[in-house]
Amino acid sequence: MIDYQYYYLAINFFTILYPIAQSFEHRLNYYKKWKYLLPSILITGIFFIIWDVLKTYYGVWSFNPKYLTGIYIINLPIEEWLFFLTVPYACVFIYEVLNYYVKKDIFSNYSFGIAKVLGLINILFAIIFFDRAYTLVVFTFNGIFLLLHSFLFKFKWLGRFFLAYIVSLIPFFLVNGLLTGIPIVLYNDSENIGVRLFTIPIEDTMYSMLLFLMNVTLYEYFQTIWKRKE
Repeated sequence: MIDYQYYYLAINFFTILYPIAQSFEHRLNYYKKWKYLLPSILITGIFFIIWDVLKTYYGVWSFNPKYLTGIYIINLPIEEWLFFLTVPYACVFIYEVLNYYVKKDIFSNYSFGIAKVLGLINILFAIIFFDRAYTLVVFTFNGIFLLLHSFLFKFKWLGRFFLAYIVSLIPFFLVNGLLTGIPIVLYNDSENIGVRLFTIPIEDTMYSMLLFLMNVTLYEYFQTIWKRKE
């Protein structure tokens, strides 16, 4: 039985355990892409850590000390810092696995349309719920990023991202369900819409999308840059 104080740490550990174990599988060779992945995780992590520090400071969410080791960096538990390593690593692993095993790009012809519609919906929600800090920020950032992909970036891999995101919702509900159901992460419901999927605020689905998409965007960018140099 895991002591309460190691619950969040254990969630991080089991989130990354299988992806790490399979990183050396000869067909995927995921470990050979760490040079693209790690800077992507670092850059995205800096953005989300700053966001996290501010949202914690202003009481948008908090962490239950009962389930933490008690080690803090800039007012964030060490487990939360690890979250921005373990979750992106596992998400991009899903993306790579699907790219290898699913040869057909199912959403290829619809990816920019999906990004446009989702982006506009996100912006609309941000406007409607402008007085809810979590809702406003996550829907604004995710909406803008999706619209940039739709109108400006137009990367060919976007359809593959949407497939990976849909699949990632399975572990998302497991991991976030534990974080919000135990609960380890405590949300101030006056700062979100108040709609929950089981115990998970609906905003978390867009938070997860933004985290995943930023990592994949940088991951693909670094691959392109490195391959030009080779």
